[in-house]
Amino acid sequence: MTNDKGILIKNIYYMLTYAFQSLRQSNYDSVATEDFENIHDMFAAILGKGVANQLKQGLYKEYILQSEELSVLRGKLNLQGTIKNRTQHRQKLACEYDELSENNLLNRILKTTIMILIRQKTVKPDRKVLLKKNLILFENVDMIEPDQIRWDRIRYQRNNQSYRMLMNICYLVLGSLLLSTDKGETKLAVFLDERSMHSLYEKFILEYFRYHHPEYKANPDTIPWNIDDGMIDFLPGMVTDITLKSAGKVLIIDAKYYGHTMQTQYDVSSIHSGNLYQIFAYVKNLDRNQTGNVAGMLLYAKTQEQITPNNKYSMDGNTIWVRTLDLNLPFPQIAEQLEKIAGDYFGSGKFDRTGIGTDRRCEGIIEYGI
Repeated sequence: MTNDKGILIKNIYYMLTYAFQSLRQSNYDSVATEDFENIHDMFAAILGKGVANQLKQGLYKEYILQSEELSVLRGKLNLQGTIKNRTQHRQKLACEYDELSENNLLNRILKTTIMILIRQKTVKPDRKVLLKKNLILFENVDMIEPDQIRWDRIRYQRNNQSYRMLMNICYLVLGSLLLSTDKGETKLAVFLDERSMHSLYEKFILEYFRYHHPEYKANPDTIPWNIDDGMIDFLPGMVTDITLKSAGKVLIIDAKYYGHTMQTQYDVSSIHSGNLYQIFAYVKNLDRNQTGNVAGMLLYAKTQEQITPNNKYSMDGNTIWVRTLDLNLPFPQIAEQLEKIAGDYFGSGKFDRTGIGTDRRCEGIIEYGI
């Protein structure tokens, strides 16, 4: 089993499983038991199964505005276009109407991602066969240029909720594109980029605590500024990555996924100053009564650097931790690290031993506990 920048590829699958509940379904059992040699072969396996499941339900359709010149009125009349036709002696009405179509953004992203994975030499032939089979039903869907996708404009509702996991897989794949190659072909980078992995890393930690420790009420939290005069104009919002709460105590976790855990200046390594200022601000503004019952933690994904911080600081009555999470270990050991994080602050808590799916799928996650 290979790794992606120090993360076992199998663990990336487990992280995705926590982040997206749909991967816990039995449809993905065969994916869970495989050992993947590269990250994009794994994505091809997930996408092949996921798109096949979606096609059984039918592709998502939405109303798309169409413009057409017709002999009879359909929809709304485009007056300017119709007048132009008359001046050119064309007896056509310029019409605009909404038509229910599968040629929408979500399906375009899916088709584009499938096409790119099919062209990759690192994707196994059997995966390509399934992807090509899926592609037949995308005949009426256009491709889209990856750099034209506005991911922040994608909105989910009841009719397209099943696309959420698929879109996130597409985001991870398209985020690793190398558009310029010697032959002018589109290729995928060997590793995932930091921005993509940071989102997955953060979501994984949040969902881990939600799943195994509901008593901690894990959620992102908005922290109000502790202002004396009430003037908050132009102050930035403070939204935590993960906030854990239990028995009157609060732990704010800020998840960080960087290529370099430490900053270096004049050959001296130190914690990223901006990260430390941020977590300190979160803690002090939340603990407005100075009880000391609010703590903060910078939780870095471990890199291949020699320095791996594991420090505890007492700052003005509050505790700030700086720790690293080693993702290049068997998954039960990753879970053990997360359990220790919560246990060191809250004390021993209950652990949900039901795991995800079956022990065959998750290689012993069920058996793990404290």
